[in-house]
Amino acid sequence: MNIELYQIDAFASEVFTGNPAAVVPLSAWLPDHVMQSIALENNLSDTAFLVPRETRGEYDLRWFTPAAEVDLCGHATLASAYAVFNALDEELKCADFSTRSGWLSVNRHEDGTLAMDLPSLDAEPFEDKDLLTALTQALGSRPVEVYRGDDLLAVFGEEDQVRRISTRSDLAGVIDRVGTRGLIVTAPAAEGDVDFVSRFFAPNHGIPEDPVTGSAHCLLAPFWGARLEKDQLEARQLSARGGSLTCLVKGDRVELRGRCVPYMTGTITLPEPK
Repeated sequence: MNIELYQIDAFASEVFTGNPAAVVPLSAWLPDHVMQSIALENNLSDTAFLVPRETRGEYDLRWFTPAAEVDLCGHATLASAYAVFNALDEELKCADFSTRSGWLSVNRHEDGTLAMDLPSLDAEPFEDKDLLTALTQALGSRPVEVYRGDDLLAVFGEEDQVRRISTRSDLAGVIDRVGTRGLIVTAPAAEGDVDFVSRFFAPNHGIPEDPVTGSAHCLLAPFWGARLEKDQLEARQLSARGGSLTCLVKGDRVELRGRCVPYMTGTITLPEPK
């Protein structure tokens, strides 16, 4: 059995930047363990699987890291929309995805930018002194503030502090004890044309460091929007590959804008089902 696969760099202006995602269009779901095995074989932050619904432009969408299925993945949603617009249904201007996080929409603009609608997330101050000490040791630097939501959010005073962080192996244990998906580290940007910077780590999901994390900006955009008193913000993720996003805070929703670049089209070969 042969299945098409598209590998796409999301939140990227050129190949080898942004966050690579694999997109696998299906006519019907494969068994969960097969999709998980494909994601592990791809060894990317996320592999997206999509199945068309009866209404044109609507798809069921699921995301798998190398280790687990996840509830929300921004960059693989953006990559999925790019695959829809450029390979599956080139006349579409909007793609709607039914996911574990509800309906997510992606609109295609004339300049090639994709605008993705995601839920806004919040976080509460985190004050467990023992875990804060362990987090500081794992990061090698003490954050100014720490918050807990779907992810742990560590806030630093300067961009260079975020850039210089080198995590230790015990970070996975700290995140596991806190009970979040991963860790976001963030700070105000040093450059005038960028509002804030970040990095994201999810070692318990098989992602030591994610290149560009759309879902993390569901929390980062409202957090920095409130602090900077701005509804539109420019963000930069300081991974080795790097990536840029425009974030618009719209009440209980966040719109993330970015570009995608195709890297590879391939074929997955699986045994015929018995």
